[in-house]
Amino acid sequence: MVYFAVMMQAIAYYLALPFLYLISVLPDVLFYGLSDCIRILLYNLIGYRKQIVRQNLRRSFPEKSESELLTIEKKFFTHLIDLFLETFRTLTKPKSFFRQRVEFSERSKSLFDEFALKKQSILIVMGHYGNWEWAGNSFSLNCAHNLFVVYHPVSNKYFNQLIFKMRTRFGTRLIEMKKTFREMTRFRNELNATAFIADQTPSPNNAYWTIFLNQPTPVFFGTEVIARKMDLPVVYASVKKIRRGYYRIEAETLVINSSQTIEGEITEAHTRRLERDIILQPEDWLWSHRRWKHKPPASNH
Repeated sequence: MVYFAVMMQAIAYYLALPFLYLISVLPDVLFYGLSDCIRILLYNLIGYRKQIVRQNLRRSFPEKSESELLTIEKKFFTHLIDLFLETFRTLTKPKSFFRQRVEFSERSKSLFDEFALKKQSILIVMGHYGNWEWAGNSFSLNCAHNLFVVYHPVSNKYFNQLIFKMRTRFGTRLIEMKKTFREMTRFRNELNATAFIADQTPSPNNAYWTIFLNQPTPVFFGTEVIARKMDLPVVYASVKKIRRGYYRIEAETLVINSSQTIEGEITEAHTRRLERDIILQPEDWLWSHRRWKHKPPASNH
């Protein structure tokens, strides 16, 4: 059975690979035309995760009307398919493409340059907002720090290798989540920036619980634990969509001396900052994720 499963993974991968490379080289007019066609199929005809998105939006924005929520929902599905397809442009597009498509605000570039001049490693915290995949490669092309991105391997080893290739193509390095602290300690004498996507859903019993978008929400606490242990400055980074296919990275320092913070301070800071971004431009967050599938333990009520 294991052999059969691996064989099916390989077949799926090698059947999909030519199409993924073809998608990556399409000109914008065809690329985003294809995205629109896929959105019509998944959203209008199949209704992919529509009820999850709808429920998440209603609970997050109880003050909005049904028509307002429907507008956000439709914009989100356009963004979701764009995001999925844009990921594969990393297979073939040159450095110049990403320098053109992902810009750094002047303040953000200065912030990263100042830390680099001081030889200060940093911890970057982000959310599933905008295009976080392009942000990693763009950081490696524009900033002096060695970028490490904390990630979860996917179950299909062939697609995992492809994702690894795309994410590391311009110098970014990946760290499996379970090895994060060990790897950060190993490279602590280098000038590093370690990026955490902090809005994934952790185990409810090992999480920090807070109110996020009007709902009790578990947040990974490991980001804060590592920042305090290693006394790293914490920088929040946001990837804002300017227009279709174009993004801008905004960054701000949340904490300089992490070891001097109180428990929960860092987690609350980056959670509130992400929440603010989502409220301003809600269609660019990952609403199809089952973010609120857990209820808080009794002690957190």
